[in-house]
Amino acid sequence: MAEARIYAGLDIGTTKITAIVAEPEEDGEGIRVIGVGTAPSDGLKRGVVVNLEKTTRSIQYAVQEAERMSGRTIRGVFAGIAGDHIRGINSRGVIAVSRKDAEIRPHDLERVIEAAKAVAIPADREILHVLPQEFIVDDQDGIRDPVGMSGVRLEAEVHIITGAASACRNVIRAAERAGLEVEELVLEPLASADAVLTQDERDLGVALLDIGGGTTDVAIFYEGSVRHTAVIGLGGSNVTNDLAIGLRTPVERAEQLKLQSGCALTSMVRPQEVVQVPSVGGRSDREVSRHMLAMMIEPRIEEIFELSKKEIRTNHIADLLGAGVVLTGGASSLMGMPELAEQVFDLPVRRGFPMGITGLTEAVCDPRFATGVGLAIHAHLTGARPHTAERGVLSRISFGLKRWIEELV
Repeated sequence: MAEARIYAGLDIGTTKITAIVAEPEEDGEGIRVIGVGTAPSDGLKRGVVVNLEKTTRSIQYAVQEAERMSGRTIRGVFAGIAGDHIRGINSRGVIAVSRKDAEIRPHDLERVIEAAKAVAIPADREILHVLPQEFIVDDQDGIRDPVGMSGVRLEAEVHIITGAASACRNVIRAAERAGLEVEELVLEPLASADAVLTQDERDLGVALLDIGGGTTDVAIFYEGSVRHTAVIGLGGSNVTNDLAIGLRTPVERAEQLKLQSGCALTSMVRPQEVVQVPSVGGRSDREVSRHMLAMMIEPRIEEIFELSKKEIRTNHIADLLGAGVVLTGGASSLMGMPELAEQVFDLPVRRGFPMGITGLTEAVCDPRFATGVGLAIHAHLTGARPHTAERGVLSRISFGLKRWIEELV
């Protein structure tokens, strides 16, 4: 049987679950997307698993769709994690370089990062990422890679991201019950950044807002490294609920109205435009102006942006955002989002689309797929060993049988 090497990203979101299958390019420089699968998600709330069975079932549907499209069998995944339980803190570690030649070696980097990790973390939390920001050698700061330099004192500034241990375990458990092995849990805005940000933006300073269904994830980059991360417990679902209550229409129809006729900035909509609004209880449909629709959407989106702006100001990094703000995530597709964001942040704003990939680019060229594509890119960038995926029919049947038996048990 022929073998193929693949990376798989699993975006476990509040409103949808996405599986992305990619394989390394022949030159090893990038990845080629070969399979995409999506499924509605109703087992999560604000990024946290609240119904394990429903989440497992949604993961299975998304993975099976991606397997059918790619012709590969997915065994291991890089899974995204978000939710308002995520916390980010900055820390510093210091060590002495005791060699006679005072040369800094890779082992010293490991030691200083371990020293920076030695902070008090509550027992119910676990560390997801330790991200170096800069190294300092004998009071010389701004060093990205000190290996080979000479010095007697090495310091490291790092950003530590932690999550609730129970929330992390439940994400892993849901994936495992779907027949998958979780290679690594990756904070979703970090994965999205790998897909939508350029290196110039990371260096100059940029705020990434990943606006999903249940949460808005904020990640701020400067001089090539992460300076701050935060999670805001509001997202696109809040806008949908506002419309459902305000217009007295079912949630599903409110979502359709938001996507098809909604606008985040009232001034962009002409008052004479009208839309049909379905009613509940067998009542006849009503006509509502798009201007009224936008008036209900704008305050909630503005609230999300204001809370994000507060996060940026709290950490005194607003003046570092030379590249402005990048919006991504499913809710960022709403008409008028960049324009409203520019008014709130007083910075240049653009939508972030997955880039730097080949293959099924048209299928994933949408902010909704930024995290899924970013997880596959993250697997490639971190040097993860690609999985060997069998193309044979028998292997796919046996894998499906194994899942079926697990469901029965």
